[in-house]
Amino acid sequence: MLSPAVKSDIRACYQTLQDQLPHFIPRKAQNYLVAELAKTLAGDYEPKRRLLVAEAGTGVGKSMAYLMGAIPFALNNNKKVVISTATVALQEQLANKDIPFFHRICPKPFDFILAKGRQRYCCAHKLSAVADTESIQGALFTQKPKRSEQLLLNDLYATLSQGKWDGDRDSWPKPIADHLWQAIASDKHTCHAGLPAHRGCPFAKAREAMDKADVVVVNHSLLLADLELGGGVILPEPEQCLYMIDEAHHLPTVARDFSAASASLLGVISWLEKLNQATTKLGNTADIKRAHRFVDSLLEAIQTLIPGLREIKQQLSQLPLNEDGCYRFADGELPDALISPSEQLKTASKKAHQALGKIHDLINERLKENDISAKLADPALAETAFFLQRLENLEKVWALMAQPNSDKGAPLARWVQACREREGDLWVHVSPLEVGWRLDQMLWSRAAGVGLFSATLRALNRFSYFCRQVGLSETDGSRYLALPSPFDYANKARLVIPTMPCEPQASDFTDALNEKILEHLEGERASLVLFASYWQMKQVTQAIESTCKQRGWQLLCQGSQSRTALLKAHQQAVNADKTSIIFGTGSFSEGLDLPGKLLTNLIITKIPFAVPTSPVEEAHAEYIERCGGNPFLQIAVPEASKKLVQSVGRLLRKEEDSGKVVLLDRRIITRRYGQSLLDSLPPFERVIEP
Repeated sequence: MLSPAVKSDIRACYQTLQDQLPHFIPRKAQNYLVAELAKTLAGDYEPKRRLLVAEAGTGVGKSMAYLMGAIPFALNNNKKVVISTATVALQEQLANKDIPFFHRICPKPFDFILAKGRQRYCCAHKLSAVADTESIQGALFTQKPKRSEQLLLNDLYATLSQGKWDGDRDSWPKPIADHLWQAIASDKHTCHAGLPAHRGCPFAKAREAMDKADVVVVNHSLLLADLELGGGVILPEPEQCLYMIDEAHHLPTVARDFSAASASLLGVISWLEKLNQATTKLGNTADIKRAHRFVDSLLEAIQTLIPGLREIKQQLSQLPLNEDGCYRFADGELPDALISPSEQLKTASKKAHQALGKIHDLINERLKENDISAKLADPALAETAFFLQRLENLEKVWALMAQPNSDKGAPLARWVQACREREGDLWVHVSPLEVGWRLDQMLWSRAAGVGLFSATLRALNRFSYFCRQVGLSETDGSRYLALPSPFDYANKARLVIPTMPCEPQASDFTDALNEKILEHLEGERASLVLFASYWQMKQVTQAIESTCKQRGWQLLCQGSQSRTALLKAHQQAVNADKTSIIFGTGSFSEGLDLPGKLLTNLIITKIPFAVPTSPVEEAHAEYIERCGGNPFLQIAVPEASKKLVQSVGRLLRKEEDSGKVVLLDRRIITRRYGQSLLDSLPPFERVIEP
């Protein structure tokens, strides 16, 4: 049950919130979300399933709601709060604005930190090695740095040594080139607190601060990285954490991509040959008397891997690649001729990974015991770390390739892709189709409590599609909430579905768009036009840009400049009472914030149906058909529903906003699935032309 202490702290937060915000308007939906989250975390509904799934419409104030519901509960129950987001923008908003504000109104003090992956931090030891031009360690670079780059490295080292920089790549005022950063970035193989020279490294300090923090802000990728390692390796133990997962509609895709693996064949052979040449030298650095059996094991594995990869490349080269240079194995099933070679590559890559890991550990051990100088050990450790990371990935690829499909659940998607960078090379790809069971295994069944939040979790007004994606069930004891936006949609906005000469599948639809878009831009000061394809956007741009120029309208097309510069130009024009129009594709349908007069006219050219063009999407559709389902109704329509809701959500960002949405796709009223899409949209005033 929710304790009196937690209730008291939440009330105190809310009272202080009212006192500190002069124009604060109480929101019933926000208050309800705070209460329901706190009661769910306390186990009031289901002690063994403390999980809340909440769709909160624009304007509910979900960020402040989950801070108010989770942090007081965590502080009173000796738990930590991990907040995970999908975008950098929301991370920064939480870390720089929302949490500092909540920190001021919370009656109990707490520490918070924005956590990043190890590779966002430099390794102080590596940096010191490359900052000195006299003893520069070439093993850390693929090419010797230019003079300007060497000066930058010296500056980085001096600033870090003086305590004026924390070693975080993102906090350095100017961009650092990737090849430079890779040479000095922290990595798990060579940078750990067991070595004296690394105890004061930036990541070690950040990790120490993370361990002390009560609230940790991460992104979905870092969250999944920790869970894949077993949990509690990067972040606190799941059993001690309350996870507040914002932008949760992105979680299934991020989880699937994180579980996938790929490797090129000739590329792997190339670095394996280099490893073969370096193995004896690395064994000597590790002390050949102790390392000889690992050296022998590594060399044996490499002698299996290189011819094995050449043999499998020869077989895969016979496959009929499509026009995109891709061949997907139907139902994820490998032909018999590839099963045994895949098993051999799986075994050999695991053997190589383990053997090199032992050599690496022996070098570390000698360095720790002062049996070898850092000048000799550091290049060897950098080299072994380089190869260990690649062997780890290689092992994952062939373990997944060799894994037999289960009778239960979806198969793995397996495909081969021609390599654009290296002629004649092939990439081998493997990806799961469904990751819900893994999320349940790694997180839902282990966490002390979970809140999943987004403005778009439901598809077609139901949670069932999202539940299937993330491994939940509407009857598993989890709590589900759908909280409407406080906005007065019916009086503030209109949804217009105009008469169109044809539907999107017609060949002359793009020509029809030219005329209709100009018609609905007339008389509007600030417009956003969303296209389903980049090609179509460019076609319309070329057709109407001269007309826009003649009428004195500013036309800003996605890709013509950075997103930040484009939005700044739009804002300046609108604030100067000039007409400005933004053309964008799907990425502009989410996370674009144009409040007030910056957007009053939103035009959507097509219902955003995703065409299953990627091998993973094709494999998923194939699997659903094999199970007797309909991929269009089970995947395409629910996804389109979510994207359409996200798209129309660009119009009203604040309660005083108003405007109109124009949908130039008549299928929403002519097709059977159209009504369900229409019903999932906010309750705009509807204007449907005959």
